[in-house]
Amino acid sequence: MWRNIASNALTFFVVALMAIGGIIAWGKSQYSTQGPLEEAICLRVESGSNMRRVADDLAAQGAISNPSILRIGADYSDKSPQLKAGSFLVPEGASMSEIVDIVTRGGASTCGTEVVYRIGVRQAEMRVRELDPATNRFEDVAEFVPGEAEVPAEYAKVRSESDTRYRIALAEGVTSWQIVEALKAADFLEGDVADVPAEGSLAPESYEVVAGDDRNALLDRMEQEQAARLAAAWANRAEGLPIESPEEALVLASIVEKETGVPEERGQVASVFVNRLKQGMRLQTDPTVIYGVTGGKGVLERGLRQSELRKETPYNTYVIDGLPPTPIANPGQASIEAALNPDQTDFLFFVADGSGGHAFATTLDEHNANVVKWREIEAQQAKDAADGN
Repeated sequence: MWRNIASNALTFFVVALMAIGGIIAWGKSQYSTQGPLEEAICLRVESGSNMRRVADDLAAQGAISNPSILRIGADYSDKSPQLKAGSFLVPEGASMSEIVDIVTRGGASTCGTEVVYRIGVRQAEMRVRELDPATNRFEDVAEFVPGEAEVPAEYAKVRSESDTRYRIALAEGVTSWQIVEALKAADFLEGDVADVPAEGSLAPESYEVVAGDDRNALLDRMEQEQAARLAAAWANRAEGLPIESPEEALVLASIVEKETGVPEERGQVASVFVNRLKQGMRLQTDPTVIYGVTGGKGVLERGLRQSELRKETPYNTYVIDGLPPTPIANPGQASIEAALNPDQTDFLFFVADGSGGHAFATTLDEHNANVVKWREIEAQQAKDAADGN
C-alpha cells in the first residue's frame, strides 16, 4: 500500500514539475515573442509609477497580452527598480522584453511633447510639437513669439509636465546679441547673462536642454562647439589663403553667411572675397556696413543710405581695406568650411540674380551687365507688387 502511495506521489510530483516547467517555458515565450501592438504608441510613465501600473497601461492599449508576465519578467531580470519616468515610443510588434528595455534603459524621452525655441535672424519663435507615433513625425500644436503674443494654453500645459523635452535651435547668421536676448525670454531656462559672448563665437545648432538649465552653461556649450568647428576647419584649410589666423577665418565666414542663403553658393561667394583680398581689392559688401549701423542689435528694416556707405567705420568695407575687426554674425559650419576651402574661381564680383541666388563675374563689365539685369528684375517685381500680382 505504502509503495503505491509513494509511486503515485512521485508520479504526481513529476507531472507537477513538468507542468510548472511548461508554464515557465510558455511565460518566457510570451515575454520574448512579438507582441500584439499593431501601431506604435507613445507610452507615458509618470514619476513615482511602478511596473504594475505600466503593465496595466500597456495591456489597456493593446500592447501586451498579459500584464502579469511583463511584471514577472521585469522582476526576474531585476529591471523593475530601473523604471524611468518619461514618454517612450513603443514600436509596433514590440515584445514584452523589448518594452521593459525601453522603459528602463534611461536617457531622454523618445516621444511625446517637445518645445522647440527657434532663434532666427528676424524673430525668435516658440513651437510646441507632439510626436505622432504612427508616422514618427512631429505635428505642431501651438506656436508664438515670446513677449509679443499671448502664451497659448497648450504651452502652459506642457510646461507643467515633467517629461516635456526642450530644444534651442539657432539659425545660421544670428548675432550673439540676438541669441542672448532670445534666451532671456525662454522661461524654462534660469540664470542671468552678464555679458554678451564675442560675435561669431556661438555655433548655430540645435541644442537639447532640460527645464531649469542655466543660460550661461548653454552659452558655454555653444562656444565650445564653435571653437571645435573652427579648429577642425583651420587644421584642414586650403593652402595660400590670405587669412592669417582662425579669428580672421571666422570674420570671413560670417560675411559669407550673411551674403548668401544658398548652400551651393557658399564656396563661390567665399572665392570672390578670397580673390579680392589676394588682389588688394576692398570687399565692398553691404552686410558689414549694416553691422556697423546696427551693432548686431536687430535687423535694419530699410536699405542702406548713401551717407552710411560713404561713412568711414571699422565695418564699412567700401571704405576700409581688408576684413572688418570682428565677425558680423555667428556663421554655421558650412560657411566656416567654405571660407577656409573656397571654390577655385576667378570671380571678383557678384550680384543678386532674382532667383534667390547670385550672378558671378570675373570682370567689371560682366558685373555691370549683371547689375543691369538685376535692376530690370527689381523694377518688374515692384510693378507686379503695385499691380497686385
